[in-house]
Amino acid sequence: MNWDLFPQFLATGLLTGGIYSLIALGLVLIYKSSRVFNFAQGHMLMVGAFVAWWFTEEQGWNVWLSFAAAIVVAVVMGLLIERLALRALIGQPILATIMMTLGLSQVLQGSTIIGFGAMQRSLPAMFPLQPIILGDVRLKTNLVMAFGIAMLGFVLFVIFFRFTRWGLAMRAAAEDHQLAQSVGLRVPRIFGLAWAIASVVATVGGVLLASMSGVELNLSIIALKAFPAVLFGGLESIPGAIVGGLTVGVIENLVGGLPADAAIRSLHLADIAPYVFMLIVLWFRPDGLFGLKRIERI
Repeated sequence: MNWDLFPQFLATGLLTGGIYSLIALGLVLIYKSSRVFNFAQGHMLMVGAFVAWWFTEEQGWNVWLSFAAAIVVAVVMGLLIERLALRALIGQPILATIMMTLGLSQVLQGSTIIGFGAMQRSLPAMFPLQPIILGDVRLKTNLVMAFGIAMLGFVLFVIFFRFTRWGLAMRAAAEDHQLAQSVGLRVPRIFGLAWAIASVVATVGGVLLASMSGVELNLSIIALKAFPAVLFGGLESIPGAIVGGLTVGVIENLVGGLPADAAIRSLHLADIAPYVFMLIVLWFRPDGLFGLKRIERI
C-alpha cells in the first residue's frame, strides 16, 4: 500500500462502514426482538431502493419525496412480512424461521425482477457532487452525507429504544418473550414493530447505497457485508453494530488499496475481505466483540 494514501483509504472506509452499520442495525434489531437472523435483509434493502427509483422516475416525484414514500412502503412491507410469513412460525424450530427468511429473500428477488426488471438504474443526485477536501484527503460529499444520515438514524433509534413506551416494550420482549406476555405486553405487535423498523433501516441504507452505486439487483449482495459486521460486534449489541460496520468498511477499503498484480486484483480482494474477516471472527470469538454468552441450566 502507498502509505501516503492510507488516510484516504481509512476515511473512505469509515464513511462506507457507517452505511454497513445502519444495515447491521436492522439485523440486530430483528435478532434481539425475535431471535430470528434475517437472511432477507439485503433483499429488503434492494426492494426499498427500487421503490424509491420508481417514485422518482415513473411518478416524477422529487428524489427526497420519493425517499420518504419508500420509507412508508417499507413500514407496510415489514408489517406484512411479519404478519404473513413469520407470525405463524412463533414457537417453531429455529430452522423453520431461517428457511422462511431464505425463501422470503428469493420471493423479494423474483418480485423485484417481475415488477421493475433486472436492468440497472440510477437515482438523481441527492447531494452536491463537489468533493470535500481535508488536506490530502478527498471525500465524496454524498458519502459524507450518507454517513451523517446513518449516524443520525442510530441516534434516533437509541432514543426510541431507551425512552419511549414501545422501545421499552421491545427491550422487555427481547429479554424474555413469555415474561413479557405475562405482564400484558403484546409480543406479536412488538415483533411487527421490529420488522417494520428493520425494513425502514434497510430501505434507508438501500437508497443511500443506490445513490452512489446505482439501483440494481446486486444491492442485496452488497448488503451481505453487514453480516460480518453483526457477527463481529455481537448479534444482540447495538453498539457492536456500529463498531462492526465501521471495522468492515475500513478493512474493505484498506485491502482494496493493497498493491497487487492483475491476476490477484481480478479476484476482487476487497470484495472477499469482509467474509475472510467473518471467518476469523467465528474462529476466535464466535459470540462477537460485545456479544453475550448465555449459559442455560440443565
